[in-house]
Amino acid sequence: MPAHLLKSKSVRGHLDDSVIRQVLVVDDSRAQRRVLVATLTRLGFDVIEAESGEEALLILGSTHIDLVLSDWMMPGMTGLELCRQFRKMPRDQYGYFILLTSKNEKGAVARGLDIGADDFLTKPISPDELRARISAGDRILRMERELNEKNRLVIATLDEISTLYDALDRDLVEARKMQMSLVKDKLRDFGQSQVSLLLKPSGHVGGDLVGCFDGGNGTVAIYAIDVSGHGIASALLTARIAGYLTDGTPARNVAFEAVPGQGFRMRPPDQVAQTLNELMVSELKSDLYFTMTLAYVDQGTGDVQIAQCGHPNPAVIASDGAVRFHGTGGLPIGLVTDATYETHRFKIAPGERLVLYSDGFTECRDAADEELEEGGLAQLLTKNAGLRGGEFFEALTWDLDRFADGQAMPDDISSVVLDYRGRAPDKKSAKKT
Repeated sequence: MPAHLLKSKSVRGHLDDSVIRQVLVVDDSRAQRRVLVATLTRLGFDVIEAESGEEALLILGSTHIDLVLSDWMMPGMTGLELCRQFRKMPRDQYGYFILLTSKNEKGAVARGLDIGADDFLTKPISPDELRARISAGDRILRMERELNEKNRLVIATLDEISTLYDALDRDLVEARKMQMSLVKDKLRDFGQSQVSLLLKPSGHVGGDLVGCFDGGNGTVAIYAIDVSGHGIASALLTARIAGYLTDGTPARNVAFEAVPGQGFRMRPPDQVAQTLNELMVSELKSDLYFTMTLAYVDQGTGDVQIAQCGHPNPAVIASDGAVRFHGTGGLPIGLVTDATYETHRFKIAPGERLVLYSDGFTECRDAADEELEEGGLAQLLTKNAGLRGGEFFEALTWDLDRFADGQAMPDDISSVVLDYRGRAPDKKSAKKT
């Protein structure tokens, strides 16, 4: 290797904290190179020499260089062209480039900056000015490398978060499946009545729960629940509540009580609400609470008993499509330790429907930020009164989406509809007729 390509060893460490370590000096003048190398070596840098732009490119292609000091005017490849080629090279870190020139015209300096030069030194070179310009370049490279390191940490953190999010997303998808499985039968026939269920979380999982169960003696129980908040905690609580109102063994359902020698009988809705409130306060001890409407419907008489615990007022759709609301509000469950509840009664006629729904309906907002409220919901119920089951819910949610002008629903949407047919005709009476 020619002597001018050999690395000059530093003998002092004046700039030990500098990020600039390797310096390439490019000049066709051997004397000028020696002056620069001597100065840079005293400052503590490792220096490599090249007498032409072509030789400098070979070095830059195989060696990591932090700083290039290049003469502007050289035979063959000029310092300006070397800078242009240097900027095209793929590099992990930024390299600082200083042009050495006797030019002081503003146009020449501007052209060099456009090409990619970072700074200029006018010959003859002053050692103090050289050190000052290198120190300025060192500050820039230090900031660039600190920024690169921070970017690397950010990217690594984002990759880690992305991995965690993907895992969480998969878990939430499975959680949604399990939550939706709590609504086993979306359509269930009890003989004199038919119950339809709608559960539509606004996110992966939600805090709404709807259900029904056979209360015995011709009674059907339906309920709608809305846990405060959204997300995983709310969904876990709905799963726990579903266990208290299970459609399986009466012994595990808080709506039933054992009667010695007679099996089980239904407890009044207000007592069920009271029990759930005590469980929330004493056992679950959660900061969450929930609203609920629990309704019993006697299929023989159409008598309805409800406990309304902060949930929206139940609606009844008459056979002609007219809508009326029942309810007095009540306290949510799990919010007040000594809360008391009442059972309210009213009657529905054959051909009428009892509708329980979440506030995701009435609090839905349009483009003008106006809520649908009970009046708007009544209009939607009347409009779709001729539909049944899944078709009714599909049309209802479609109209709700149109009201929201396509905006994402901010809250879960849930509903229970009981279509009351009335008592079936007595077989003996039918024969006489």
